[in-house]
Amino acid sequence: QVQLVESGGGSVQAGGSLRLSCAASGLTFVNECMAWFRQVPGKEREGLATFYHGGIGGENTWYADFVKARFTASHDTAANTMYLQMNSLKPEDTAMYYCAAGAATWRGTCWTGPEYYAAWGQGTQVTVSS
Repeated sequence: QVQLVESGGGSVQAGGSLRLSCAASGLTFVNECMAWFRQVPGKEREGLATFYHGGIGGENTWYADFVKARFTASHDTAANTMYLQMNSLKPEDTAMYYCAAGAATWRGTCWTGPEYYAAWGQGTQVTVSS
């Protein structure tokens, strides 16, 4: 059974940084995708970054355009943990952040929509004040 546990959220002023962690169990991290999403009440869950490890496509990371150059996803295979380093945070980054896991595409890439991810963490709240 796949279990994902996020941590690292909190309150920060605009321009500040936070590092989110997602501890995973029950995953092989081979031919699987890990992803970060966020959701604001009343809005759809949006993809931030995906990470693919191993198999056909090697390793690759995708970022949504609106977080490029500010957010960095990384992965520690030995620790079974994925991270999201968030810099230059803005008030509009305020949301509940989730990590997710799911199967990769046959080409070794990751889906970016939440409907393709079967396992989810409980979420961690990030609040950015101006």
